[in-house]
Amino acid sequence: MNKTAILAASILIPISASAAVDFVKDVQPILEYNCVRCHNPKASAVEKGDTSVELDTKEKAFRGKTVVPGDATKSKLYKTTILADDADKLMPPMEEIKKGSSARLTKEQTEILKAWINEGAKWPDGVTLLARKKEVASGKNEVLVVADIAKRIAATTKEKTEAEMKPYTGTITGSDVTFDMVPIPGGKFKMGSPENEKGRKADEGPQKEVSVEPFWMGKCEVTWNEFLLFMYPEEEKKARVAKSLPAELNTLTDSVSHPTQPYVEMSFGMGTDGYPAISMTQHAANKYCQWLSAKTGHFYRLPTEAEWEYAARAGTMTAYFWGDEASKIGEYCWWGKNSDFKYQKVGKKKPNPWGLYDILGNVCEWTLDQYEPAYYAKMPAANPWNKATLPYPHVARGGSWDDEDAAALRVAARRASTKEWKRQDPQLPKSIWYHTDAQFLGFRVIRPLKTPTPEEMQKYWNNGVEKDDPRLNRAD
Repeated sequence: MNKTAILAASILIPISASAAVDFVKDVQPILEYNCVRCHNPKASAVEKGDTSVELDTKEKAFRGKTVVPGDATKSKLYKTTILADDADKLMPPMEEIKKGSSARLTKEQTEILKAWINEGAKWPDGVTLLARKKEVASGKNEVLVVADIAKRIAATTKEKTEAEMKPYTGTITGSDVTFDMVPIPGGKFKMGSPENEKGRKADEGPQKEVSVEPFWMGKCEVTWNEFLLFMYPEEEKKARVAKSLPAELNTLTDSVSHPTQPYVEMSFGMGTDGYPAISMTQHAANKYCQWLSAKTGHFYRLPTEAEWEYAARAGTMTAYFWGDEASKIGEYCWWGKNSDFKYQKVGKKKPNPWGLYDILGNVCEWTLDQYEPAYYAKMPAANPWNKATLPYPHVARGGSWDDEDAAALRVAARRASTKEWKRQDPQLPKSIWYHTDAQFLGFRVIRPLKTPTPEEMQKYWNNGVEKDDPRLNRAD
């Protein structure tokens, strides 16, 4: 059993076995944004005397068979959300959906309601629900959100040429959390590895010269200090109240989709302050980039596989950026032979020639690309990006603290995501936010010099294949 499996066995299983749906964090937002808007004391039906449709308090919601604790199949609240599109009793009603004021609940949302009811429908005393306007109710509204973020980026971004690119420290608005960005010059390089490279695998070739445009890249991997602000929006909101941020900025960042509550402690006891965030899906990393862009006014995204390798090589063409032999690996990397069975704080080893820390080792890092073993043979010569069309596999790069074979940390080494990274996820359907069995997985962000169009931003942040079952990947 490898170290990741041992960690999962000792930490994940006991916690997930007792995991339960949290009403305030998981259920309340679904009801307030999708149901209470029409089912509250001020709604027209109630004003006409039909009080059976009120859902703002536990007492009202539990009248009749609206919620039958312990049995979702008998609960109108759940049953009406999974009806066919043409059903008269569908909730939200199709007439509201067609007007754009509501949208069908996603499969994930209906499963949360189902699980909550079957677990006993625990509703904390004193919690009253409020009708809230849903900022992102459909694919169309998501496009509008991206357009608003693009306007903020256009008003904030000043650099136009590569000569203007300098290292900088960004601050996540509303917090004291900072992150450092390093400029990466545009250029050409040979992507992949030569056939005689020690440890080489077939998916690393054939080598091909490709070019990439200039960008900034995170000096370090995204840390928990940064990611937790996105992961727990309610706590982040409390922290920013004292800073009196403009209301319109709050609306913009709050409209970005945020992760659901995790069912385990996501650092798995390895530490959070200064440590890399781990175990998020590529979808979660993409949405973090969208949220960070809304927060800061600069466009951030994941690197393509080509951009990642170009930055990691930093002008070198050897197996590792320091040479062809692994003898110096301990100077630059946390890996299976020196990591003490866990990830380590970022930025403690030597950087590569372009000033990137932990680009090899510590945690492997998400890229934007779909993994395809033979992609190099057909990839374009300029700015290649193998756009995702399936939930699996996607590409992670760089090797990790859990890898005991130094060859896994070579610059050209590729890692493909798999459903096994969610093996012990007890949820059905599986979470679109967490790869709980991938404690070796993290990411870092880039900011291209050339700001993309809103339509391009939409594609970078929303690949539409986040759900494990391809049949469920549709616009909800």
